[in-house]
Amino acid sequence: MTINHAGSLKKEYFISYMKLLMNAFGCSVEEAKDRTFERLFRLRESEMGQETYTQFLLAYRDLMKHPND
Repeated sequence: MTINHAGSLKKEYFISYMKLLMNAFGCSVEEAKDRTFERLFRLRESEMGQETYTQFLLAYRDLMKHPND
């Protein structure tokens, strides 16, 4: 997935990205969250800005509530 650094990424982007990881690697929501944080944020909350990080956390919470949607 291509990332446009011009603006913040939305919750839907992260939901799609983490679902892709879950399908490709057969991993859990928690593992997908960890891989996303490592790959996109380089293990730093501030890497992509606060708004993008907030959207990432919202996506993770949504996936935890509804992992099979």
